Amino acid sequence: MKKIIVTGGSGKAGKATIRELLSHNYDVFNIDLKNRRKNFVPFYKQDLENFQDSINTISEINKKTGGIDGIIHQAAAMGMKSEPTFRINTVSTYNIFQISKILGIKNIVWASSETVLGLPFDTYPTYVPIDEEMPLSPESSYALSKILSEEMARQFCRRNIDMKIFGLRYSNIMEENDYKHFETFQKDPLKRKWNLWSYIDSRDVGLACRLAFESKQKGAQNFIIAANDTVMVTSNKELLDSVFPGVIVKKKYSKHETLLSNQKAKNILGFEPQYSWRKLDK
Repeated sequence: MKKIIVTGGSGKAGKATIRELLSHNYDVFNIDLKNRRKNFVPFYKQDLENFQDSINTISEINKKTGGIDGIIHQAAAMGMKSEPTFRINTVSTYNIFQISKILGIKNIVWASSETVLGLPFDTYPTYVPIDEEMPLSPESSYALSKILSEEMARQFCRRNIDMKIFGLRYSNIMEENDYKHFETFQKDPLKRKWNLWSYIDSRDVGLACRLAFESKQKGAQNFIIAANDTVMVTSNKELLDSVFPGVIVKKKYSKHETLLSNQKAKNILGFEPQYSWRKLDK
C-alpha cells in the first residue's frame, strides 16, 4: 500500500484528493492547521511555515510508516493581495520541497494555480486557448507566490535529478453543490471573464493529483487542470467577440470547450475530466 501525506487535506482540494486516494487503496495522512472535515485519516496539526516543527512531523510519519512514498502539497493561503499570502505560500512550499529532499521523498505533487496565467485578464490574454507555453503574468501576490514556487521546483529537480515535482495549475475548483449558482453567470459574460469562463470539479482535482503522483516521469513540470467545458451556455465565439474581440486564436476550439487547455495533462498524465455541470440532472 502506497503511503502519501496530503497537506491542506481539510480544504476543498485536499478533501477530494484524500477521497480519491482512499478509493484506490492508498494509505493517507493529513497535515493541516485545522481538521475541519472528517476525512477518516490520521490528522497532524502543523504550521508548515515552521521548518523545524514541519520536518519533525513529517519525519515522525515517515518513521511510523516505514517510509512515505510521496507528498501532495495542497496547503496554501488564498488571499490575492496580501503580504502574508505571499510569505505563507512561498515559505511553506519551500519547506515541503526541502524536507522532501532531506528525507529522500522523491515524489511531490503540489497545487499551483491558473492565476499564474494572467488572471483576472484585465488586459487581453496573449492568445486562446491558453496553454502551458504562454508567458506567465502574475497579477497578485498569490499568483506571484505560485510562480516562484514553480521556479523552486525546477531548481530542486535540477539539483536532484531523481526527484519529481509536478505543479497542477487548478482552475476555479467547484464542488457539486456549487453548480446551482452557474445560472447566475449566464446573463453577464463579464462575471466570469476573469478566468476565461473556466472551472474544475473537485473530484477531478483528486483524479489529477493521483495520476500526477502515479506518473513515472521525473523532473519539474506544470499542468493546467481544467474541466473540458466552460461555465457558460453562450458559445466561446460569442463570449470572445463580446469581451476580447480580436484576440489571437492559437488553435480551433469547439463551442463550449475550455479556453484553459487541459491537453498537456491529457497527453502526459492520462487525465480525462469525469465531471461537468452540463451532465447534472436538471
